[in-house]
Amino acid sequence: MNILDTIITDKKREVELKKSIIPVSQLENTALFGNRTISLSKLLRNGNSGIIAEHKRRSPSKAVINQGFTVEEVVKGYESAGVCGISVLTDSKYFGGSLDDLLLARASVNVPLLRKEFIVDEYQILEAKAHGADVILLIAAVLTRSEIKQLSEFAQSLALEVLLEVHSKEELDKSILTSLDMIGVNNRNLKTFEVSLDFSKELAEHIPAQFVKVSESGISTTKAIKELKPYGYQGFLIGENFMKTENAGASAKEFINALNFKS
Repeated sequence: MNILDTIITDKKREVELKKSIIPVSQLENTALFGNRTISLSKLLRNGNSGIIAEHKRRSPSKAVINQGFTVEEVVKGYESAGVCGISVLTDSKYFGGSLDDLLLARASVNVPLLRKEFIVDEYQILEAKAHGADVILLIAAVLTRSEIKQLSEFAQSLALEVLLEVHSKEELDKSILTSLDMIGVNNRNLKTFEVSLDFSKELAEHIPAQFVKVSESGISTTKAIKELKPYGYQGFLIGENFMKTENAGASAKEFINALNFKS
């Protein structure tokens, strides 16, 4: 069993335990559940940087990235830097995140927030809405076409946007649905952790124009973004590159300034 399979097995067990303690009605009655969401896809289409910066403490491949920042410090720094959106890891066991991180991010900034999670159940989408998310992530590698359809339609019924992550043409082909807003190509193979921008380049022409194209992982230079823009990418998800520095917000600002200067 690879790391992704292990994570999904643990996640399904975790969701069932949460369901036994916190009923759906409790999530639907939270203060944030009725809030209007902010469109990440519109900002990526019309924004300057296209950067989706990530709050990420650690990962299975890199262990600890940075435990020193508070969520508020990171996300306010990102907002000040001019990012289009912020991705917040909420998985605890493997990434050191939590739903509280999402809640604190929502209380701190007014930019679109993506709940970065291994979503396998509608319950997690309700959690995302209840904790202030604007966007959810669905990972094609761990979901069937019918599951992607069910989960994406449910998310959109709650006014949440959907970023669908793929890593191969097979995953893309099974996943193209009108209930998606953005399609992200993960440059890191979740099974082997191999990283290459070629994944984004090779899949670009197969992604229909109606979806915002997002390139994820392995982006550490402005040169990489300049390479990807001719392929139609408007969003670029960057996590470790900022989080591993002494000041994530300042690092993001320097990166975006350099990007705008060179564009």
